[in-house]
Amino acid sequence: MRIQVSHETVYRYGQPARGVIQTLRLTPRNHESQYVLDWRIDVSENCQVDQHEDAFGNITHTFSADGPFEQLRVHVEGEVDVQDTAGIVRGAVERFPPSLFLRATSLTTADEAIADFARTARTGDTLATLHALLANVHGGMTFDTDPTHTGTTAAEAFALKRGVCQDLTHVFIAAARHLDIAARYVGGYFRRSDGVVDQEAGHAWAEAHVPSIGWVAFDPANGICATESHVRVAVGLDYLGAAPVRGTRYGGGTESMAVTVHVDQAARQVQS
Repeated sequence: MRIQVSHETVYRYGQPARGVIQTLRLTPRNHESQYVLDWRIDVSENCQVDQHEDAFGNITHTFSADGPFEQLRVHVEGEVDVQDTAGIVRGAVERFPPSLFLRATSLTTADEAIADFARTARTGDTLATLHALLANVHGGMTFDTDPTHTGTTAAEAFALKRGVCQDLTHVFIAAARHLDIAARYVGGYFRRSDGVVDQEAGHAWAEAHVPSIGWVAFDPANGICATESHVRVAVGLDYLGAAPVRGTRYGGGTESMAVTVHVDQAARQVQS
């Protein structure tokens, strides 16, 4: 499926900002089931945008813009051809052995409640355990944008039994790692099947390592393995390692941020 993505972030400052420095993880890269047909980044201020790769092999873009300015807009858009591989990820850049992704972080540490929850999914087979864990997280937590934020931990979200895709993914990862299954965070985009194309943010899911297969993608928010509707952008130990935008500003007083994401099937494919 060809998927068209448009993602715009607009920052507004109470007083003119003297400058900003930002790192973007907003550009997908090719692997066996995903081919980037077109992708571009536009920053409203006049600046140089430099491309790099981070430690995990994610494509990053870094820029610094000098003020003063009262508003900053970062816009990315492009088209990606994605194939359904039943969640199996092959041909992706792998900088580290799977064992690295057994490492807990502050956002993915399993407390006693998550540890007990994880044990209820354990079977004698890694893949079966992961599917049981996927069903349990999806069925046991409610998608809710109100009670959590980007710094909410897996333990905090699990106690609430509520959260957004980031939170459900952190709970899944924490539980998998407690069962000695390597798991990592994935940030990207998801084309919804209900026809809703305008979204408030990108999407998040997990990849877990099955020794006999390799990395397999599990989407706890939707209760499915990743499909041709998932555009994979960045991976990390948790949200912070795959965050779409991170940076610092100088001055500017108060700040507000508005995000608009549009994900749909490419028009050319719909017409054909």
